[in-house]
Amino acid sequence: MISSGHPATYAAEPRFVDLSLLVAPELPGPWPAGWPAFQINPYERIGKLSPYNSDLLIIDGNNGTQLDVPPHSIPLPDSNLPNAGILGRMYTDKVAAWQFGGEACVIDCRDLVDAGALGESALIKRDRVIAWEKAHRPLRFGDVVLFRSDYTDKYYKPWPDGHRFIAAPLEATTPGWPDPDPDCMEYLGGRKVLTLGTDSASMGPLPKLAEPTHLAGLKYGMIWTESATNLGQLPETGAFYCMIGPKHAEGLYSEGRAFAVVGAPLADQLIAASKNKTVVDLSVTLSTELPVSWPGTGVGRHRNPYLKVPIMFAANLGTYHVTHMLDANAGTHLVPPAYALPAPGFDNAQYSPEVQGWLKEYEGKFGRRGFSDVTAEKVPLAQTSGRARVVNVTHLVGTIPQAKWPASPEITVADLQKSEKAQGDLQAGDVVILHTGHTDRHFRPMPEGAACLADPLNGKSEGWPALGADAAVYLAGRGVRCVGTDAPSLGGVSPKSALFTYWALASKGVVGVEFLTGVDKIGKQAYFVFAPVKIRDCHGGPGRAIAFNIE
Repeated sequence: MISSGHPATYAAEPRFVDLSLLVAPELPGPWPAGWPAFQINPYERIGKLSPYNSDLLIIDGNNGTQLDVPPHSIPLPDSNLPNAGILGRMYTDKVAAWQFGGEACVIDCRDLVDAGALGESALIKRDRVIAWEKAHRPLRFGDVVLFRSDYTDKYYKPWPDGHRFIAAPLEATTPGWPDPDPDCMEYLGGRKVLTLGTDSASMGPLPKLAEPTHLAGLKYGMIWTESATNLGQLPETGAFYCMIGPKHAEGLYSEGRAFAVVGAPLADQLIAASKNKTVVDLSVTLSTELPVSWPGTGVGRHRNPYLKVPIMFAANLGTYHVTHMLDANAGTHLVPPAYALPAPGFDNAQYSPEVQGWLKEYEGKFGRRGFSDVTAEKVPLAQTSGRARVVNVTHLVGTIPQAKWPASPEITVADLQKSEKAQGDLQAGDVVILHTGHTDRHFRPMPEGAACLADPLNGKSEGWPALGADAAVYLAGRGVRCVGTDAPSLGGVSPKSALFTYWALASKGVVGVEFLTGVDKIGKQAYFVFAPVKIRDCHGGPGRAIAFNIE
């Protein structure tokens, strides 16, 4: 809930359908055969030490609704391993943005649930695909073939019932999940289908066809979703489907967020943009070598750094499977209301004396600060998507005298109105994207990458242009429900000004998307989408931002 005088409102159209499983410690998301459990540690909480909430996440790519890419089964071309090839370099951070989406072609496989023997998968054959084509139309490039069995809908449950989801089939105490066999994959490859999805736990049939099926599809450059859910909410054709996830460097697979858009004209426009390859990726790459985590000022005030942790060696790939440890606000991420707003019942005396003074000043100017329990999984995908409205504020760069550092130039109401005069008034549901140019200039491997975050925070260089609280209130008044920036944060480098901005946005029900890049590639007619991983109680939200340029 958000307690404020101006609650967010949500339009009925376009209709987004969330197709992703919830990730939480008591749910059977991780692969159970030796993989680490998902963990979320609420290590930063609103109170004396901080005015913000943030979490430490431990999550690997085989968790919940997930994305597979060719290096999952194809080694690097110079590895001298079987099946090696150039597609071994098509990591999750290298997949072209257009391939994440397309027209959903839903193939009904519900009759195959529990139809296999113990520990065995009932197989989806090419004949089933051909029958679908006879009933609808031939499959083609740009389609996303979705195998619907309702397996996750039936078996993705909290422990101990969650044992049935993956572990019991692996133990051969229950039937496996339905999946295509290698010949079916060959047929789809011949149809030039490059994106698939299944609501089974894996695209690999048990017990012996998992790797052959993977190789049969991935050798064509396919990518696919595993553990989708709610596919029964989609028509058999005509919906737009998309699956995106955090941009982990050299990812063999990735946790992600699957969704669909139902209804013309938007679904048709997004399908066309994907097919025409006019989709741009606006996300920074998550890497231990890049400045993706908040370093804080001075020493000892940093948030948890982004870490890539080897967990087991994959001899068939010549590399390690890994898990990731990261702050919930690392890289391109969501800023939900509960990041800066305390939960209902919070006593403001729990703030530090300094922040209590700031709060008194804030409320004297902007009214009561709100309360919120809206974390990442509660933010509708329709709110983080909409017509892209890029506001160029690069003219503010270089306007703060060095003597006043650390400081950020303020993006004011006048800046927003100037943009409206040039581009037309902002409309309810628009996603405003602030173009500062900061990440494009300074997002580099360390130590050069210190210019992105550490140097501005510590007064060694000018801070990035930051949204002022007055401007935040103005945007909310225009009906804007999501604001993005191609800078590390919306609030800038001044702790007080930043907190005012976050309080203003969150109290009006507005969410943020921070750490974008490449926003100059967004066209005049474009649709913005950001989708965070669906993690329960997450006070940030790592994910992927993309824009569809509508021709």
